[in-house]
Amino acid sequence: MNIQHRKINRRFFLTALGSFSTSIFFASCSQQKAQVTSNTAQATAQKEVIQVGVTGIISEDILKFVNTKLAPQEGLEVKVVTFNDWIQPNTALKDNLIDANFFQHRPFMNNAVKELKINLVPLNLVSLSTLGLFSKNLKSVNEVPQNATVTIANDVINNDRGLRLLASNGLIKLKENTKEFVTQRDIADNPKNLQIKEVEGVQVVRAINDVDFIVSSAQTVALAGITPQSMGQETAKDTKYALALVTLQGREKESKIQKLNKLLNDPQVRDFINKQYQGRIVPVF
Repeated sequence: MNIQHRKINRRFFLTALGSFSTSIFFASCSQQKAQVTSNTAQATAQKEVIQVGVTGIISEDILKFVNTKLAPQEGLEVKVVTFNDWIQPNTALKDNLIDANFFQHRPFMNNAVKELKINLVPLNLVSLSTLGLFSKNLKSVNEVPQNATVTIANDVINNDRGLRLLASNGLIKLKENTKEFVTQRDIADNPKNLQIKEVEGVQVVRAINDVDFIVSSAQTVALAGITPQSMGQETAKDTKYALALVTLQGREKESKIQKLNKLLNDPQVRDFINKQYQGRIVPVF
């Protein structure tokens, strides 16, 4: 075999070796890429998705925080479904269009159970939109004059809540052993002869210039862009009207519902609520 033939063979061998190595390299990369894609697809496939109905920005913000900061570690994805009234989140639950909702407190839920003939289960309590006594002129309940005028909401639940807040601040006294929802007829004593005006809930804040004080949620007052004096407010101990995660009876033990229920009571959620809402919304866990 001559020298030139050896050179050709050597050149062929090196070229072939290079091509073979390159093929192995690209094949290896392709396998790794395929493996990563497969793992990603598998992780996505294993992730549980829960659809939760809300009616307001606060519940939505809390759920979005959970979805971003906490849910990924639990293999959970939280999808928020927003409704524009307080009926649809429960009817959607009844029709299995969503898995749970997060917008209502227990008294509202109990009423929905009767009205919609639906079996609902409240899970962990999460947050309370605190109700307060607000005035542009008065700084404390001690300054409330005789015959003072106060505006409260006229719907059954918020009327009850407003009257109970007046009572807890010593402005009125309610009869003992009253029914679930009290009204002005249940006032046993009104030492300052308060003139209690009942209006639609959305009108309460607008009345602040026309009365001595109002009973309204602190968040509603803040959203209205006014900064009146707070003379008294509900606390985290007043959990009757705290919002809870709610689902259909029989679904409460489902994995994705249990995961979200646990995450909504995570210490990071407590910190988020305290920082974000500065006492207007308070965690109750």
